[in-house]
Amino acid sequence: MSTTRIKFCGLTDPADIPAAIAAGATYLGFVFFPKSPRHLSLEVARDMALSVPVGVAKVALTVNADDAALDALTDAVPLDMLQLHGSETPERVAEVRTRYGLPVMKALGVADADDLDAIPAFEAVADQLLIDAKPPKGADLPGGNGLAFDWHLIAGREWSKPWMLAGGLTPDNVAQAVAMTGARQVDVSSGVESAPGVKDGARIAAFGAALRDG
Repeated sequence: MSTTRIKFCGLTDPADIPAAIAAGATYLGFVFFPKSPRHLSLEVARDMALSVPVGVAKVALTVNADDAALDALTDAVPLDMLQLHGSETPERVAEVRTRYGLPVMKALGVADADDLDAIPAFEAVADQLLIDAKPPKGADLPGGNGLAFDWHLIAGREWSKPWMLAGGLTPDNVAQAVAMTGARQVDVSSGVESAPGVKDGARIAAFGAALRDG
């Protein structure tokens, strides 16, 4: 049995939920960002979230959302965690955490060693960190681009808060990524899709198996 916690992110179809849970999901991620092919309406997200069994965390991914958007989201959808995936400041992370009373995960993009310098400020205020590949310049999406960063940059790194490895993970490379970085949690979205926003049940199962067998 894998000891690595898995977050399957960007679920769009109710059938994705049992597939992800069967593959060992600890977290399920729902995207609220209109530019994303994985964006959900509040109504669809609410129905999907209500079908998630107790014990699996429901995470809402937002990008530079204001209070009005977060109010509407948290009123409509039963959630366990907010994931801030934009250019939110440490002050904003602390504000969101206080206002909504939910754990907050802050996504931080990494392309080179200098990007690691920003992490301590967020480590102080977030409940969890998501260490992701920095999007290419001009990209529409802050994540879910199927890109990996150089895992050697964080090999053996420890932070005081739980952290999750993201960016370009697939059934073929996730075991290697965990071995190289020591990550205890991983996040996958595009790496288990057959097309943008379309999860593939076989790839979801293969991702979970790679961690169990890896």
